[in-house]
Amino acid sequence: MRKAAIAAYAAYWQEMEKLYADRTGKSAHLDRYAASAALKNAEADAKRAHDRGRIYTGSVALTDQTVTKVDAAGKIPNATVSSCLDISNWQTVDAETKKPVPLPENRLTRFLIVSTIEKYPKGWRVISDEPQGKSC
Repeated sequence: MRKAAIAAYAAYWQEMEKLYADRTGKSAHLDRYAASAALKNAEADAKRAHDRGRIYTGSVALTDQTVTKVDAAGKIPNATVSSCLDISNWQTVDAETKKPVPLPENRLTRFLIVSTIEKYPKGWRVISDEPQGKSC
């Protein structure tokens, strides 16, 4: 169960990369790996970026993935995963010119993120993804 939750979380971030890189949002299949608030928030945030003429290029890295809680006996089996999310190689660029968009210098590019993942009939889905505001 722990390995499956971590694998689903990694796949979720691979789809996030696709979602943010494609201005149409059509090349990503985030709904295969996310549901509920995580899916709605990601789609809305990517749309806001795309509406402002921005896309994200590069990649996200996940390290120190740890399952901190498992509930296999509940109505919907779930797990809580803590990770260090590294977005330092995930660059915000102008969709037309592909030039980097200036971002605040003090923003965190490696930070702790805690996510809840539920086991649905068709597989694991991230339902919440919460940055903790702490570097890692």
